[in-house]
Amino acid sequence: MVGINMEDVIGVLQTCKWYLVALGVLLVIAVAVAVGAHWIGKPLRGLVRGNAVLGAILSIVVVVNLIVLIPMSTLIGMAFSERATVSEGTTEEAKQLSERIAEEGFVLLKNDDGLLPLDGVDSINLFGWASENPSYAGGGSGGINDLYEKVSIQQSLEDAGFRVNQDLADFYAEYSDRPEMSINKQSWSLPEPPIDSYPQELIDGAKAFSDVAVVTFSRAASEGQNDLPTDVSQAKFESNSTAYQDFETGEHYLKLSQTEEDLVDMVCGNFDNVIVLVNSANPMELGFLDRYEQIKSAIWCPGPGHAGFSALGRILNGEVNPSGRTTDTLVYDMTQTPWWNSAVKTDYSNMKDMTVQGMNAGVPQDFSPAYLDYTEGIYVGYKFYETAADEGLIDYDSVVQFPFGHGLSYTTFDQSMSDIIEDGDGLSFEVTVTNTGDVAGKDVVEVYYNPPYTNGGIEKATANLLDERKTDLLEPGESQTINLTFTPDDLASYDYEDAKAWVLETGDYTISVNADSHTELDSRVWTVADEIVYDGEDTHNGDLAAANNEFDDANGGLPYLSRADHFANYEEATAKGSDVLPDDLRAQYHINENFDYTTYLDPEAQMPTTGARNGVQLADLRGVDIDDPQWDELLDEMSVRDMVDLTSLAGYQTPAVESIGKVQVIDADGPAAINNNFTGDGSIGFGVATLIAMTWNPDLVHDYGEMMGRMCREMNIAGWYAPGVNIHRSPFGGRNYEFYSEDGTLSGIMATAAIQGCQSQGVYAFIKHFALYDGNSKMVSVWSNEQAVREIYLKPFEMGVKDGGAQALMVSWNYIGIKWAGEWSNLLQTVLRDEWGFKGMAISDYFRDNGHGFMNADAALANGVDAMLSTYGSGPNVPQDTSDASTVQYLREASRHILYTVVNSWVYENGAPQTGLEPWKMAVIGIDAVIGLLLIGAEALMVRGYLRRRRG
Repeated sequence: MVGINMEDVIGVLQTCKWYLVALGVLLVIAVAVAVGAHWIGKPLRGLVRGNAVLGAILSIVVVVNLIVLIPMSTLIGMAFSERATVSEGTTEEAKQLSERIAEEGFVLLKNDDGLLPLDGVDSINLFGWASENPSYAGGGSGGINDLYEKVSIQQSLEDAGFRVNQDLADFYAEYSDRPEMSINKQSWSLPEPPIDSYPQELIDGAKAFSDVAVVTFSRAASEGQNDLPTDVSQAKFESNSTAYQDFETGEHYLKLSQTEEDLVDMVCGNFDNVIVLVNSANPMELGFLDRYEQIKSAIWCPGPGHAGFSALGRILNGEVNPSGRTTDTLVYDMTQTPWWNSAVKTDYSNMKDMTVQGMNAGVPQDFSPAYLDYTEGIYVGYKFYETAADEGLIDYDSVVQFPFGHGLSYTTFDQSMSDIIEDGDGLSFEVTVTNTGDVAGKDVVEVYYNPPYTNGGIEKATANLLDERKTDLLEPGESQTINLTFTPDDLASYDYEDAKAWVLETGDYTISVNADSHTELDSRVWTVADEIVYDGEDTHNGDLAAANNEFDDANGGLPYLSRADHFANYEEATAKGSDVLPDDLRAQYHINENFDYTTYLDPEAQMPTTGARNGVQLADLRGVDIDDPQWDELLDEMSVRDMVDLTSLAGYQTPAVESIGKVQVIDADGPAAINNNFTGDGSIGFGVATLIAMTWNPDLVHDYGEMMGRMCREMNIAGWYAPGVNIHRSPFGGRNYEFYSEDGTLSGIMATAAIQGCQSQGVYAFIKHFALYDGNSKMVSVWSNEQAVREIYLKPFEMGVKDGGAQALMVSWNYIGIKWAGEWSNLLQTVLRDEWGFKGMAISDYFRDNGHGFMNADAALANGVDAMLSTYGSGPNVPQDTSDASTVQYLREASRHILYTVVNSWVYENGAPQTGLEPWKMAVIGIDAVIGLLLIGAEALMVRGYLRRRRG
């Protein structure tokens, strides 16, 4: 949640500086007149000085009016907009849905000896500081608010009929508050009482209270400055003891701290039935689960929002049978992964002179050019581990602890697959799922494909998620048959080196249903006899134009990981890259300070028509195709000022345009809760995106999207800044909680469902962050090859646009290669619009007043960004030369996309909305009228007194 803070205040003051300068000049003149009146005789001197005072007052009134009605109008308008909250009925429905998501999303990782569900157990000990202070959500725009009560772990267990050891709860509650983890501050401290601080009577009392111990470990992250620390010694961290360091130099944040290890040792030394709760959206190293025979069960339960923890007690007592699946691969040792040496950004050592200064809570914050090398190519997450095991590079069981798609149940299932049937251009098969256990439960059908691979040819993983479905609740012995379809296009790979196109190679493709990415249950083979190269008129997956290499400039000439000769180049490809940007690229790198603002101006451009009176209003164009000539008639009616305001002041709203009947509409954060940053209103919060995806239930995610749309409508919000579909490329991504998965296809399935649900309510969803923004990557150059870009990182966006019908999109903060993502017309025009057919609005990420030093409207508008997420300012969010014909053309096309999105929202579903003058502006007029009358009265009295004295 990005509220109005000191940085906003500073930005507004900078925007208003020339108004304040003008006021200062006028006040100086008034003082000079008053002083100069000393040389004028009475009674005229009194009249002059009195008018100088009135002139000063009038100057203040006029300048204040100009400030509030021009640069601050948007901010004030949103702050004083009509308060709107979610109804109690909708809130209760959302709460129940949030609980269902947690019930189906919490993952039972381990359950030895069938410890869970707890049978005959009525009392539980909760160990670990996080049991009292769990993470409910992430920070920043993906966070939840404090408007609703949070269901705690203890409350969940007590509601499920368990007694909880209150002495332990009090002990942890008194130890420490949760460190702040927000968009403005990041503290990585992990409060945990050292073992020597536990009174012996507390442990003895716990053993007498129950023989079951639940230990909770939590990790939190936030939108902000940094990703999770790969070396905690270099981060802001306070150890829990002066006798030892919680993390030694070089140790990362996603392993247990020393104090946490001591806690596990103590608990397992005193209890034989131990359950571990992993309360983190970021996968952790959990090898300790295997080292203690006392740890019988483990549940992965990322931040569940306000109400989601209610599901936990019902899972422990067996009322709910868990059916969640992992959305990421959990490995034993993260330092031995292909992404480890580029898990988080590294500053360029030769680019310090291009450091820009931003702000956080009014405190200067430097951002230097940095980089991330995506040299693992397509081998992200399970795609690497499964392929590396098949190629003999790794021993799978010693590397992977819990595979992608893993999750246990209290019952067992059988899955069988029919033959694959070809019908025209499509293929289909059935999967029959049978509950072979003795309790009701839900199962997940995970479909993967293994394509043919030629040594040294197009890179291909041996496991690739093709589709997935979740069953209904199946009673013991009950079966359900699920129909699945796919096309040959779904099996194609992108060849960026030779064909520079999508290619479906000849050979046998194994289609399998799996328990997880590693465990095959049943399979069939489908054979391609003739190779297909998707070029010319033969496009891939419904593209409007055939894909070609568009991201060669982001390749960087790096050694990308290859399966050739059993990953022979593994050491070279996964080594740490150079922190020196080559001179030729450095010469092209730019920030706002050294950007040539004439770069995209076209001297041959023709000035579009503006200010026409064609009689067309925005409401007339609802449902009209964006290429219809009526749109040109509407756009002709707009003035340049209209278009500038519409595109430059699009932060959390798009402004009214009187000339065409467009009303102001409000947009809002975020994926977990709808938060109006300006009125303070907000909805109840759902679980983090990772938890939502862990349901592996598109129908449930559709319900979630629909509920977010309903809550938006009740809060008078038209646009939803979500869902986030970037990839969990590494567990250290600081915004992984906002994103679904390490897999592009699963992310796309979730995004499609959420978008469709939301937009069924007439609310447009801003799919974000486009693209390759897989961490806290402000001003970070991402280097990748075209195949990985298209197959991994663009995949969920493509599905969200094509399948989900996304009407809005948010552009990311990162650089792709040496240019900000918002300056990539190949991305925003060629791929997004020309290939995928996107027709809606593309907005920047949060712009503030200075574009964070690297974003500007001239580069953005010319390359496909339609709107700047800014609420004030006349800086780089406004083009430098609005009299230039090409600039006006860019403004016109951007306005087309914004208006098309808005008019097709719920706001215009009943025609043109009826609006009047905003109440705060009416108040300004009233105050001005009163002041005006007082000034007139004062002037009349002064003149009357002057005339009386002169006659006397």
